[in-house]
Amino acid sequence: MVPAGSFKIALIQMAMSPDPGRNLLTAVARVTEAAKAGAKVVCLPELFRSLYFAQQENADLFDLAEPIPGPSTEALKTVAKQHDVAVIVPVFERRAAGLYHNTAVTLDAGGEVAGMYRKMHIPDDPAYYEKFYFTPGDLGFRATDTKAGRIGTLICWDQWYPEGARLTALQGASVLFYPTAIGWHPKEKATHGASQRDAWRTIQRGHAIANGVYVAAANRVGLERPAGGGDGIEFWGSSFVADPFGVVIAEAPADTETILYADVDLARIEEVRRGWPFLRDRRVDAYQGINARFLEESALDRP
Repeated sequence: MVPAGSFKIALIQMAMSPDPGRNLLTAVARVTEAAKAGAKVVCLPELFRSLYFAQQENADLFDLAEPIPGPSTEALKTVAKQHDVAVIVPVFERRAAGLYHNTAVTLDAGGEVAGMYRKMHIPDDPAYYEKFYFTPGDLGFRATDTKAGRIGTLICWDQWYPEGARLTALQGASVLFYPTAIGWHPKEKATHGASQRDAWRTIQRGHAIANGVYVAAANRVGLERPAGGGDGIEFWGSSFVADPFGVVIAEAPADTETILYADVDLARIEEVRRGWPFLRDRRVDAYQGINARFLEESALDRP
């Protein structure tokens, strides 16, 4: 029997202000608007409650963190309950003194916490000094049941790792959501900008194809500079949704705040997987080395 049903999803593409309270009010308004337009699952961008603070290492910025439950989840659970919508709420989580995570909380349509994911892959690049702030996730890769359907959530840098997408898809997620904060270093944009954004889209379309699922990435927009100066990061927007064949079915502009909508069709997942049965043909007996950091040449000679 072919699974029946579909549901509308929405990605909130936002520009952030220095005021966390203002950003939260904007998020509440955008989620409300999306729900009124028929969205059943709405995803906000990574760390939406503040400017992207990891452009610098500054211990004072730990004050931006919040517990769970906290201001973000409390405000958005009210919206979820009032409008019968699931909401993916990215949070700078204060778990304990000195212990912080980059986290996404999934609130179901009744406002309750349906699932929580802590970012597993933590970058440490120029202007992305996340290892200073975030402890790697310890919850593993998870699929979460919502009233609309089973979904998976990963976060930004996780976008580049096929293992996370695969493990989440194997748990039955129909959509992989990626709350995101990615952009250009302004001095690199002219030379590398187009290829960088294309690589970002391509790797995620690959996750959709390889796993036969929808992939939805919600990014921020705008130029954000760290306190004290610097070139900053020009966040490239371009939020998008790809279907299980890797076709981009909805895409936002690079420089404009918007709400991006797309329909998730469960029958489409079945159709694509029947034609391209990658899950069927996986050689699960031959992947023993996948959990090694690197396979030395000598290891390749072992039976």
